[in-house]
Amino acid sequence: MRIGVDLGATNIRAGIVEAGVIYRMITEPFPHDKPEKDTIKCLIGAIRKIMNSNIKGIGIGVPSIVDTRHGIVYNAVNIPSWKEVHLKEILEHEFRVPVIVNNDCNCFTFGERYYGEATIYHNIVGVTLGTGLGAGIIINNMLYEGMNTSAGEIGSLPYLDSDYENYCASNFFDKYKTTGYNLYLRAKDGEQEALSVWGIFGYHVGNLIKAILLTYDPEAIVIGGSIAKARHYFDKAMYKQLSTFLYPHMIKNVEILFSKKEDIGLLGAAALIP
Repeated sequence: MRIGVDLGATNIRAGIVEAGVIYRMITEPFPHDKPEKDTIKCLIGAIRKIMNSNIKGIGIGVPSIVDTRHGIVYNAVNIPSWKEVHLKEILEHEFRVPVIVNNDCNCFTFGERYYGEATIYHNIVGVTLGTGLGAGIIINNMLYEGMNTSAGEIGSLPYLDSDYENYCASNFFDKYKTTGYNLYLRAKDGEQEALSVWGIFGYHVGNLIKAILLTYDPEAIVIGGSIAKARHYFDKAMYKQLSTFLYPHMIKNVEILFSKKEDIGLLGAAALIP
């Protein structure tokens, strides 16, 4: 058995995992705006609640650049006090089991490859559309991280007058003085203005997928994150934009999938432990 931890900006989700099945999971508030000492204490406390003598190791996904060899977290997104946290060292000292720390989008992609929508593929890109825009890359069944675990930071690639994250994540909706969730509810009610905005969003996601195809040329792209739950309001525009791609045979050959499992990032984090 292994423990998987999905550390978000506002919550900690931790679960005991065996063979891709979560047997026990807890969700607790995470004091992301508190000093480092308090946040670490909260994280340790959550893990301790499900820790037992059968646990072989702990895998944890964090929204940050990570030195995966040494388990050091740098400048965690939405956790201001985490400038340089030696998380692997801290948790191994506390629990006396191996700990592997990785980026949360890498964990999402790893989970999709082994327990989710992409189990039959060997080369995939996982994309999360949410507060930010992140991605993970798997080549020949192995996570490709780059020198600084930043190989999937496609949200920061230049696009139009800004970058892709500004057009394919929650920042996009700020332009219309609303939120993705509010726009989702309005679209469910059939409001034409909301549906139109979702169409524009889909156009930008289509361009994002083009960039992924030209950069990584994967067998499959798996899209997840909170905004992906509104896929039915933007996927038509997304596919329409993809139909203008310079290399139509690439569109024909790639599988574009949407995540279905709510806790796939937690499963992926646990799968980091051999």
